[in-house]
Amino acid sequence: MTSPLFVFDAERDDVPVNRDELRAGWTITLPPAIKRHAMGAMRLQNGEKLQLSDGRGLRIDCEVADTQNGLVKVSEFTTEEQPITRLALVQALAKTGHDEQAIDMATQIGVDEVVPWQANRSISKWKAGRTDRKWEQTLVAATEQSRRAWKPTLDDCVSSKGVVAICRRACVHHELVIVLHQDATSTWDGIERKVAALEQRCLDDGKPRRVYVVVGPEGGISDDEVEQFTGAGAEVCVLGSNIMRASTAGPVALTLLARALGRFA
Repeated sequence: MTSPLFVFDAERDDVPVNRDELRAGWTITLPPAIKRHAMGAMRLQNGEKLQLSDGRGLRIDCEVADTQNGLVKVSEFTTEEQPITRLALVQALAKTGHDEQAIDMATQIGVDEVVPWQANRSISKWKAGRTDRKWEQTLVAATEQSRRAWKPTLDDCVSSKGVVAICRRACVHHELVIVLHQDATSTWDGIERKVAALEQRCLDDGKPRRVYVVVGPEGGISDDEVEQFTGAGAEVCVLGSNIMRASTAGPVALTLLARALGRFA
């Protein structure tokens, strides 16, 4: 059975981990929240295994040494590199938690970056200090669930003008922005060919690049938004004949992209 993984905040939590000095045999005191989860909720006992990660590629294999004081002993550690072709989800705010469902599933699939989008037709509103905390908690929980060493980065919420800016930057850096739209005529086959070409460019010059997937809210992306995005260089396509929810479209597209990029065996 895979050991449970817990993500700590390198800036907030008092975890004295220096990557250059980390050694097997070290004893680490778990942050209070992780201790409650590991020893309280999961009831891990002395001798049982767990993993710690800073969400930035560090994976520390540990063994519980003292449940009462929350002490674990380091057995080994590794540092994982990010994929050179990175997946980003531009997720429109959606009601009844559909947006949070989307980023939860996207994290489990392997998304590397999440961009909240206040679309023209979004009913929900972004509330700084509240919505961002909920989204961050969702990303952390999904990272732990999927045993990932990299937690997706959460960007600032953008307007539709911000998405246009993303499209323009993508063109400059030879990246790709894919807008999912039910009325598009382009199909997914052409998208995968372009993603394959982008991956080869990354491998040739060693520069990381992003593939953005843009997903609208329940009411869909407006014609004006689609026109602005395509005018700024985005690719607009339809996934299939079935119309998907705001919580589903992004994860489906990311699954196809992850498979095309060889992330799924």
